[in-house]
Amino acid sequence: MKKKKVNLRDLDPKEHQGEHSHDDGHNHSSAAEVSNFKTYLPAIFSFLMLITGIAIDYFDTFPFFRGWVRIIWYTVAYIPVGFPVIKEGWNSIKKGDFFTEFLLMSIATLGAFAIGEYPEGVAVMLFYAVGELFQNAAVNRAKGNIKALLDARPDEALVYRNEDFVSVNPETVEIGERIQVRVGEKIPLDGILLSEKASLNTAAITGESKPDTIAKSEKVYAGSINLDGVIEVKTTKEFKDSSIARILDMVQNATARKSKTELFIRKFARIYTPIVVFLAIGLTFLPYFFVDDYVFRDWLYRALIFLVISCPCALVISIPLGYFGGLGAASRNGILFKGASFLDAMTKVNTVVMDKTGTVTKGVFKIKEVVNKSNFAEAEFMQYLMAMEEQSTHPIAKAILEYKADGADFEATEVSEVAGKGLKGTVNGKQVLVGNKALMVSNSIEVPSETDTIVESIVMVAIDKKFAGYVTIADELKEDAHQAINQIREAGISKIIMLSGDKDSITQQVSEELKIDWAKGGLLPEDKLNEVEKLKKQPDTTVAFMGDGINDAPVLAASDVGIAMGGLGSDVAIETADVIIQTDQPSKIARAVKIGRSTRRIVWQNIGLAFGVKVIVLILGAGGLASMWEAVFADVGVALLAIFNAVRLQKKRWK
Repeated sequence: MKKKKVNLRDLDPKEHQGEHSHDDGHNHSSAAEVSNFKTYLPAIFSFLMLITGIAIDYFDTFPFFRGWVRIIWYTVAYIPVGFPVIKEGWNSIKKGDFFTEFLLMSIATLGAFAIGEYPEGVAVMLFYAVGELFQNAAVNRAKGNIKALLDARPDEALVYRNEDFVSVNPETVEIGERIQVRVGEKIPLDGILLSEKASLNTAAITGESKPDTIAKSEKVYAGSINLDGVIEVKTTKEFKDSSIARILDMVQNATARKSKTELFIRKFARIYTPIVVFLAIGLTFLPYFFVDDYVFRDWLYRALIFLVISCPCALVISIPLGYFGGLGAASRNGILFKGASFLDAMTKVNTVVMDKTGTVTKGVFKIKEVVNKSNFAEAEFMQYLMAMEEQSTHPIAKAILEYKADGADFEATEVSEVAGKGLKGTVNGKQVLVGNKALMVSNSIEVPSETDTIVESIVMVAIDKKFAGYVTIADELKEDAHQAINQIREAGISKIIMLSGDKDSITQQVSEELKIDWAKGGLLPEDKLNEVEKLKKQPDTTVAFMGDGINDAPVLAASDVGIAMGGLGSDVAIETADVIIQTDQPSKIARAVKIGRSTRRIVWQNIGLAFGVKVIVLILGAGGLASMWEAVFADVGVALLAIFNAVRLQKKRWK
């Protein structure tokens, strides 16, 4: 399903107003501080009124503080924090959602006022409001990583038009235009570097703060900061399709994809809350039939305590916050989960299947040897091969096209792809086949036996039904490939498998070097899919597949967790995957597992804490052994503890 493109300026229209206009005399930081202070004003006012009222009650120094004066005092203290909650509860009722935490808090506190327990009524609502403020602060902190990405949005682009560089809105720059980026500025659009080299801070894209050195003709990404010298870039994507837009789209959408735990808690709260209300009603009236010295006021007070304790806000607040923190922590580490459900799924993975080229190897191929067995000169032989490979997007084709051949360029026509085998077409009136041995055999081309012993990737060429020669291509492992396998094992993954479309001999060689459990090469996309389907059918097996190419998209979709390389990866693979590794480092898989497990651990700690404390205080409250103050701790206190526990994720570091 095609995702809606993100217009970055619509995500937070106020975020960057005046960012580059500092001479207007306004201090934006001060304005934000004033706004935050206003948010806390109602709670501060209620707190001061409550403390003053309790002090007057305790010391009993003012005789006038009785009757209506006392009621009015605590009512004034109650309104700033209580009215918003009552209003929210009333709006929910109008929408048909009767049993919410707002209703519970409203009934409990208004009931406390009804029986003359004014300080308790104000205190419960005040602490509930404080809990909400802490929740909002924690959520805003968790959103810090997303806001950091928003801050990476480029606001202008210097584009070459009419023989000069002019400043324009990045959204107006077209593909293929030349832009200039000065020192300290953000690259506004994805493109190819035209300058000889560039030093870039890519933290907003990859999560890595270490400067990245880019050579001429290599890709650069929007949101990267130019650290050294003026550079020029040729754009390859529109602003709306840039890497920073894609990341923002994924992170924004991730918060909408709830985990099973979140969904369960929401459903649970909808069932749990009405049960609690009816139990409180029962606790108020049923003792009349069983207790000799029944006093309505005492049992109503117990029921109100019961309502406060049983409010599910600790669960409703802390669990989504835990997952939000996990998503934010992952994005800070260059790992993008497309939803909280995939954080959960990652914790269950016990089998990792990986592609080879572009996943554990760099996917940067170079010609190692040219073997010409035709009657043409080597340069002409290569012209036939290069003309065909110009029609391919495979990394091997790029390596072949870097060959410098003399003479006029040849042009291929009627080129068609033979799935998993190679290309077929016409060059200079001659029928040309370019691909692997299977392509040659299927077209009755006799292949020299010497090719059977070649381990490296090999591209064979046949011209007019005769074997013309071959080119060997070499790739190399990524720097962290060995580290990745070791860390995946340390994370408790029991089985690591490699499936590749490359030659089986190369796949086995790489597998042996990395000490992978099992490997298989020479696979078509449907073969990879079949192998993963077989693995999934094995009992107690949860499969994560890691790949980067278009041909990996079916397997990424079919696996329990699909992981795509965000830099080298194709757009199709990235769209299909559940998790994106922005740095193209396979070692980040182990970190993704650890972040998922830490998130899940904190979520379940919060669930246990909330239920444990509430059950204990509920029993004490029903027996008349707990007051409204214990109820406040059981509800708001536990909610605050759960929030602080969830916030730990944002400070945690994973190796």
